Amino acid sequence: MQVSSPLKNAQFGCRVCPDMGSADFIRWCETHSEEFLDLFHSSGGLFVINGLNEIITHPQLLVRLSRIFGREVENYHETLTNENFFHDQVPEILVLSNNPKVNYGPPHKPSPELTVTGGFPIQYPHRQGWHTDQSYRRPPPDVSLLFGVSCPPLGQGQTLYADATSAYTALDDETKCRIKDLEGYHALTRTGRSLEAVRRGDIPKKLLPHQQSQRHPLVRIHPVTGARSLYLCADEQMDWVIGPIVGLAPGADGEGGEIVRSLMAHLTHPQFVYVHEWDEGDLVVADNRSLIHTATWFDSNRYIRELWRTTVMGNAGMEYARDGKSWIPSEGLATMTGLEELFSSGADK
Repeated sequence: MQVSSPLKNAQFGCRVCPDMGSADFIRWCETHSEEFLDLFHSSGGLFVINGLNEIITHPQLLVRLSRIFGREVENYHETLTNENFFHDQVPEILVLSNNPKVNYGPPHKPSPELTVTGGFPIQYPHRQGWHTDQSYRRPPPDVSLLFGVSCPPLGQGQTLYADATSAYTALDDETKCRIKDLEGYHALTRTGRSLEAVRRGDIPKKLLPHQQSQRHPLVRIHPVTGARSLYLCADEQMDWVIGPIVGLAPGADGEGGEIVRSLMAHLTHPQFVYVHEWDEGDLVVADNRSLIHTATWFDSNRYIRELWRTTVMGNAGMEYARDGKSWIPSEGLATMTGLEELFSSGADK
């Protein structure tokens, strides 16, 4: 097994190239789980593992590997997820694809398509969609595993990851002091609470109790490493109706909005970002407690991009220790009531 760190053209992350079959590699990881997790955390919470093609025909292997990273691998049948995203055989796998069954299309190209120097857009607000998975929950999930089943050619459909720990460390002392006790409101997407929707004057969708926006600290302490990280999303996954920052003037032009925009631009500076070019059989393991990510455009008229995702939870930190699952309704698991149409298209991975 070959291991290299940091990732190419990045300052964090670790590439793992198994010299064995996928099943044998996962068996090794299970046997050496403590060593494997130590490497994951010391590398900034980002693994890129190549050549796990056997997962395509044996999807349960992905669930086995996921269990190494936490106590619970989510069953997507029990979440805010429309059934067209369900894997045919494995309830712990979410399918993100532009194929006709799922119909999950790519994000728009950035405008303009290149930076002023002709480069690839990375930094917010030029690059949109930056988020951490399911931050509209409390407690939020720990780790996401994203597996490449079918990938567009080089230069399309990348996933970008930003290191929120290094970005926090690089802040000046005045900013650290300003944000140390602040909380952000994180919202379900496509419910009329995004920055764009607020600027348009959209009427926010009425949400059920288990769909309400959730509060999270702007600076999170990682429950394993103890490191401080920025914890926020870009325009789409913060609540700009009542926030985005608790206790500050809300809305598109309030003080909270100014803080979010400034921090997002800092956090997504290229020095903190890794750009992943997908290949079939790639697995990217990302710590949602210390990273944010976003997807890029691909030609969905010519190519199929299919990724499988598992989500691991159970160690969000002491501040969440007494929380139940905010997204599970008290009356049962009919979680999509009134929201089915919101999750039928669009891409964020």
